Amino acid sequence: MGGKEREFVGRAFDSNWISPYGQNIVELEEILARYYSVPSVLLVNSGTAAIHLCLKVAGVGPGDKVIVPTLNFAGCINPILYCGAEPILIDSEPSTWNIDPALAGKAIADQERQGTPVSALLAVHLFGHPANIGQLASLCAGYGIPLLEDAADAIGTSILGRMAGSWGQMGAISFNGNKVITTSGGGLFISHNPEDVEKARYLANQAMSNKPYYLHNQVGYNYMLSNVLAGIGLGQMEVLGERLRRRAEIGMLYREMLAHIPFLSFPEFDKGMVANNWLTTMLLRSDSPISRDTLITALAIRNIESRPVWRPMHLQPAYRRHKCYGGEVAEDLARRGICLPSGTAMDDNDVERVAEIIQSLFTS
Repeated sequence: MGGKEREFVGRAFDSNWISPYGQNIVELEEILARYYSVPSVLLVNSGTAAIHLCLKVAGVGPGDKVIVPTLNFAGCINPILYCGAEPILIDSEPSTWNIDPALAGKAIADQERQGTPVSALLAVHLFGHPANIGQLASLCAGYGIPLLEDAADAIGTSILGRMAGSWGQMGAISFNGNKVITTSGGGLFISHNPEDVEKARYLANQAMSNKPYYLHNQVGYNYMLSNVLAGIGLGQMEVLGERLRRRAEIGMLYREMLAHIPFLSFPEFDKGMVANNWLTTMLLRSDSPISRDTLITALAIRNIESRPVWRPMHLQPAYRRHKCYGGEVAEDLARRGICLPSGTAMDDNDVERVAEIIQSLFTS
């Protein structure tokens, strides 16, 4: 926590507004709308809920086709299935680890030829790595397809000075407890169109009409964020810049200390792409004398947690029936990739200790 969260949470209790209404919500939405340079936003109770609302507001429904990367977390693909739609999984590009625009274009063209056009493309900024969103935006514009962004990991990530999550027709952010800033559990729906935001707000509040009360013309969801948790968010926004700065320092320190080891590499981004360094991720070369799992074990026995890169969706039992374009790059990244400790509570000595252990494995 940054320090002022208790003050804002206390304000919610003092006002007796602990429901999904109150001044903390109003203020936090205003701050976030300014941060993303949009007229309005909607706070919800998870990033997954925000993604689901993006899809619903975009009109995605049963039988529709949605392009999505296979190297991904389940919280992105599940909302597609909630809609009754069919995900089409796309391999990664090796540099950013994100969705390959060329393969996405091939999938869209194939669906057009088959008479089953794609209804949306859901891009992901994996681990806070900026996707090649300009190429994806051009692709979607050419086919008239809504571009949606899963920027759950990516608050503070930017492309050409514009925040990830604000490039597409709609975007989603997560405030889960493990993110750069948190509301413990929470998310954000982003759109440049205020009508989209109001439609999402309607759906997120059980699709309940204001007058007459308890009138429901369609199925809605219970996705609103509480005023108490919005208070945590207000406190967190005051330290967002500091958190992003520290994450960048941690990522740079890892890169500098491990640069001399030829068997290790880090994601690469084009000019104008700025990652938020939510997680510093690293790739072991295929001919590395140390395997990724050996490295994870070596850190674990020293009480240091690291994690493998997510298993691609096309290899997951719940999703393997869905069509995948490519997959070899994502499989390779998942096999050789590692997420290093990256939390802003770490000081330089902590980062150096992790790096020195990694160095010792390659020099012993």
